[in-house]
Amino acid sequence: MKNWKKVIDSGAPADVTLLLEGTYPYVSGGVSSWVHQIINGFPMLDFSLVFLGGSAENYEGVKYPKPPNVRHLERHYLMDAWQESVIQPRKGNASMFAQVREMHAGFRRKREALPHDAVGDVLESLGKTNRLPREDFLFSEEAWSMITEHYEQFCTDPSFVDYFWTVRTMHAPLFLLAGIADNLPPSRMLHSVSTGYAGLLGVLGHRRHGLPFLLTEHGIYTKERKIDLAQADWIKDTKEAFGGTLDDDVSYIRRLWIRFFEGIGHLAYDAAEVIVSLYEGNRQRQIRDGADPARCRIVPNGIDVERFLRVRRQRPDSPRPILGLVGRVVPIKDIKTFIRAMRIVCNAIPEAEGWIVGPEEEDPEYAQECRNLVASLGLEERVRFLGFRKVEEVLSEIGLLVLTSISEALPLVVLEGFAAGVPVLATNVGACHDLIEGGTAEDRSLGRAGAVVSIANPEETAAHAISLLTDPERWRAARDAGIRRVERYYTQPQMYAAYLELYNHCMKRGTDRERRIRRWPA
Repeated sequence: MKNWKKVIDSGAPADVTLLLEGTYPYVSGGVSSWVHQIINGFPMLDFSLVFLGGSAENYEGVKYPKPPNVRHLERHYLMDAWQESVIQPRKGNASMFAQVREMHAGFRRKREALPHDAVGDVLESLGKTNRLPREDFLFSEEAWSMITEHYEQFCTDPSFVDYFWTVRTMHAPLFLLAGIADNLPPSRMLHSVSTGYAGLLGVLGHRRHGLPFLLTEHGIYTKERKIDLAQADWIKDTKEAFGGTLDDDVSYIRRLWIRFFEGIGHLAYDAAEVIVSLYEGNRQRQIRDGADPARCRIVPNGIDVERFLRVRRQRPDSPRPILGLVGRVVPIKDIKTFIRAMRIVCNAIPEAEGWIVGPEEEDPEYAQECRNLVASLGLEERVRFLGFRKVEEVLSEIGLLVLTSISEALPLVVLEGFAAGVPVLATNVGACHDLIEGGTAEDRSLGRAGAVVSIANPEETAAHAISLLTDPERWRAARDAGIRRVERYYTQPQMYAAYLELYNHCMKRGTDRERRIRRWPA
């Protein structure tokens, strides 16, 4: 799909500015589909989009048609934070770096209250010429003193060179974010769909312009980054090189990254007017990570059930031996467990097929490893990589929807499977247990909509898949339970009503719109 034509900005503020990190409209998938759904679900509101990516080369164009109510789109790439600068030795602002030290000390104390005066001063001063400019961070004596001091006090295993460049890499984007925040498109409120860098941009926009800030977390960002960092091969681990494991003692560099994301997540929780999660388990996780329970809300995903009625009516009344995994071909989806399970399924049901439906561009190396595994298990004729497909096309053909992920929140594709009449087999992550078996007594009375299995367990996955596909009565009962559950608890109108209430609440909490327009920088 080609890039959207340039959005003409009339200069009037939008209603909502969405802050999007590594997702819509340049990446397809669950969160991006949800963002597209939200924008189209509120035609009475105008949206501006601020997209944050790693580097431009990772994004090949938009993946969605342009909604008519998007008035502004801008893109920024965090790698641009390393734009060349003329090296100029400088002293640095000692009082500001004292505040930075105090803020980092607060992050290290984790769940204790942050030092709000220091945090506020740092956030207000970030990128300001006479306070805490980018050049001070890169070249000043004060910055060097702080980095060496922290290395000597806290660092346990990496070389100073590794530590130095890690600190630079994680902090340089903050100055880029400060510049973006100063020039945000005019709007009545900000809405980020994650913490991380997008959440921090929401914090900066809230503090610098007085805009209400709404935070939605589909998955818990810090948890997902921990998983990513545990698998990252770009981090050198001295302990691992000498036989240690991440389970024994996560390397200091990894812990540094984790604490960094926890810290900026805490800032987002502090600044948000409302903090939304998809289900109770994630709400409790947010509270443990420092969110104020009084500002936490649960708004489950909802889908357009009627969109899948035609698919449901066309499906046969008995299971087809086709297992479909719909998702990106990336490690967090654990495609390899699905492939290994397919070897066992095919031994029991020779005509069975496994469809892997999702883009492979995000992690080509992992995608090739998955293809190699298919070949090594002799499954070339039984397991197919279909790339991106319309979900209706897939759900009309498969007999069982399978998720082998090691982390999920509340997957839209599970709800879509239910609406289409497809039972689901999923790992016990995120809300999958509640979706399949029910989260309350009333919900459980609707029946089981498939099966829940352990993470990274191909044998258990295969056993339940075989049972569902070879027992038409159990399969039909699971199908009917899924239909009842999605129609009762997870509809699009329910989700829209909840978000319209949140949007109205946040916009009313902001300062008067006309005052905000007049004071907005040109």
